[in-house]
Amino acid sequence: MTNRNRAIGGLLTLAVAVGVAVCPPTGDDGSRQSAGTTVAAAKSTHATDHARLRAVLHRLTTVDGGPGALVEVRNRTGRTVLTSGVADVRTHAPVHRDSRFRIGSMTKMFVATVMLQLVGERRVALDAPVERYLPGVVRGHGNDGRKVTVRQLLQHTSGIPDILDHLSPQEILEDPLAHREMRDLVDIALAHPPTFEPGTGWRYSNTGYFLAGMIIERVTGRTHGEEIRRRIITPLGLRETYVPGDSSEIPGPHPRGYVRPGEDAPLRDITALNPTVGGPAGEMISSGGDVNRFLAALLRGRLLGPGQLREMTRTRPTGNSDGRAYGLGLESRPLPCGGRYWGHTGDIPGYETAGGATVDGRQATVMVNLGPGGPDAQSDDIKAAVQTALCEGRGRHEERPADTR
Repeated sequence: MTNRNRAIGGLLTLAVAVGVAVCPPTGDDGSRQSAGTTVAAAKSTHATDHARLRAVLHRLTTVDGGPGALVEVRNRTGRTVLTSGVADVRTHAPVHRDSRFRIGSMTKMFVATVMLQLVGERRVALDAPVERYLPGVVRGHGNDGRKVTVRQLLQHTSGIPDILDHLSPQEILEDPLAHREMRDLVDIALAHPPTFEPGTGWRYSNTGYFLAGMIIERVTGRTHGEEIRRRIITPLGLRETYVPGDSSEIPGPHPRGYVRPGEDAPLRDITALNPTVGGPAGEMISSGGDVNRFLAALLRGRLLGPGQLREMTRTRPTGNSDGRAYGLGLESRPLPCGGRYWGHTGDIPGYETAGGATVDGRQATVMVNLGPGGPDAQSDDIKAAVQTALCEGRGRHEERPADTR
């Protein structure tokens, strides 16, 4: 879930002053090479490349105070993994190059993709009212499912109040292993009036994605997690991606996840978390490689038909000064080197993430194992890392991608 309560931690004072840790490259057969370079498995990338990207990662784990950071970049020439800082502040173990981590609101890209597949199958209509699929659920305090459409849920234009405005991080930290029902979280949010009339504004609402998950279950007879596994994870072979449900564990190698629960407070390990608090708005676990593979498949049309992909990438401005625009579960932002990229950011206790991809075949995913409690600079530098990776990954002779907003 995107967490707007970053102020809970104040400015982070911990600086894990560890230089950029790098992974030795692998050969075409996957075997380790002995050369000590800063780039892993990038077939046509020299050790002197990615200087700007390494500098951003180093800033994330020093000035910004994150314990550890990872970026995985993919383009037509290969795969690059860079890490900085530590996966565990107690043991000082480095961040593993194949780390899994909670991806927070990047879950929304997967949920929106499933919903648009159902649209393509004519089992859901984007501009149908939510009431058609969830009769009587969105009612009270001015909220009315007869006036809110499925499209508005996915695009954050419904006006439905955000659960995170009414469920504080402190409540989550007090009982991180608690199971939370989707309907209960929705009802907490709907006990408050809408933020605007449906379709008249834009405001991020995690509640809309809980409702989207409920629609998927009502239409298919299977949970959103089962549908994500059946429709996306299995066909794409995403072996490091999970919809964990009630499981509090992160399978495979992973950095510990930390929060800073108050200004000047010590870091708290919150790796063990019941992700039902995120549900279809933010529960998933993945890796840099799998997120990049998903984004590549999505933009290449492997998951959606042309009409559904057009709907997903039909954006509206969010009012941000950085040019951010929002489609259906997918953000668009301008690149400093020209063109735009598509992706999403994510926050869930323990981790902050971002992923992005261009239409010409470049992808980058970034993770820091701290949140909430990091400074605003952490979020800025995570986005800067994605943009730097995508711009550095553009070949000299590649054309700039068209502005597809």
